[in-house]
Amino acid sequence: MSAIAQRYAAALADAVFQSKDAAKIRQDLADFVQAAGQSADLRNLLATPAIGPDKKKAVVAELAAKMGSHAEVRNFFFVLIDHGRTGILGEIRQSFEAEMNSRMGIADAMVASAHELSAEEKSRLTQTLEKITQKKIQAQYRLEPSLIGGTTVRIGSTIYNGSVRERLNRLRTRLESQ
Repeated sequence: MSAIAQRYAAALADAVFQSKDAAKIRQDLADFVQAAGQSADLRNLLATPAIGPDKKKAVVAELAAKMGSHAEVRNFFFVLIDHGRTGILGEIRQSFEAEMNSRMGIADAMVASAHELSAEEKSRLTQTLEKITQKKIQAQYRLEPSLIGGTTVRIGSTIYNGSVRERLNRLRTRLESQ
């Protein structure tokens, strides 16, 4: 993600982090970005330099009112319009989510497993990861049959590899070095 998107995301997070409406603002931003992603007309309006900022703000204000968006979200879009940054909405949203999660002590985990994990296995894995990281874990699961067995977990740039394939590779390396 770009440094520019991260700066805007951090600024928004600063503005809403202490707010009692932080969860609503977070959802409103996601909804607005999704609407922009699904509407070619809205994307074109926001991206076209021939349309002045006042017209763009009027459309955003009307859309925000119809969607019931929080005033913070509307005002944030006004800032993006003023600075010509509406083209990086998706990046800003991703950076904002990461920033809010970081401030709230939440870590995203990508878990790959060779087979579907049961609810109990997922729960135990989540508890273990929370103990290791000292953060609340939000895990996303996917199947990866090439692992043969076991799991791999990515949290940020850290990878925990408990796959059978990795164990076999370590065993091969040990045997070859003897």
